[in-house]
Amino acid sequence: MRIATFNCNSIRTRVDRVVALLERHEIDVLALQETKCKDDQFPLLPFEAAGYEVAHVGHSQWNGVALVSRVGIEDVEVGFPGQPGWGDPAQAEARAIGASCGGVRLWSLYVPNGRSLGDPHLAYKLDWLAALREAGTAWLTEDPQAQIALMGDWNIAPRDEDVWSVAFYEGRTHTSPGERAAFQGVVDAGYADLARPYTEGPGVYTYWDYTQLAFPKRRGMRIDFVLGSPTLRTRAEGAFVDRDERKGKGASDHAPVVVEVADAG
Repeated sequence: MRIATFNCNSIRTRVDRVVALLERHEIDVLALQETKCKDDQFPLLPFEAAGYEVAHVGHSQWNGVALVSRVGIEDVEVGFPGQPGWGDPAQAEARAIGASCGGVRLWSLYVPNGRSLGDPHLAYKLDWLAALREAGTAWLTEDPQAQIALMGDWNIAPRDEDVWSVAFYEGRTHTSPGERAAFQGVVDAGYADLARPYTEGPGVYTYWDYTQLAFPKRRGMRIDFVLGSPTLRTRAEGAFVDRDERKGKGASDHAPVVVEVADAG
């Protein structure tokens, strides 16, 4: 089975590219982030015509996450237990959706950006990740053999090699010690990076800003990940970042991360 994650940065703008991506790589389940539409605005028909089902949550032109599957979608869950909200009064944003697809519990996650050091949104981001760690710990406590993948745009570059310039990001979000510790907390809860063993090396990024010619200058970040539970990790047998999807007219500012998972024994 092939699972993938992709911040499409508006599904209505890029639906044709996303459907082509599914077909090009024969993806079984795709986690989408930043769909930027309400549920009734999601362009279902092109996916259904290609043989895929969709589970989506979106409340406005911001955020929005989805799972697109050709191996079934069951037990859809919007938000994870304890997921904090944002605003006054705080309300849960459309940042997490889970479902069982092909025997694996998959989550599409769009971690809050954090904005800047000292901004209340960064505290929200850290609280959000702490709640995800607690939920992920509980899932594995309940079933240590659970097949779970946490997929999405984490808005964190966990290692220095994951940014084009350590100096450039000094004093900014995405690489701060607190954010990296929060990401590591999810890893320590039992969720391993399924793609990194197959995509090691300098300059392997998943995001490039639209400005300042960041993409042709290779000024990127690795912030999109597929983290798998211990049992799912044993099934991972390959992965790649589709950098070419960042090219051309109308591209998202992210690239998809695709992971090959062996059939369950």
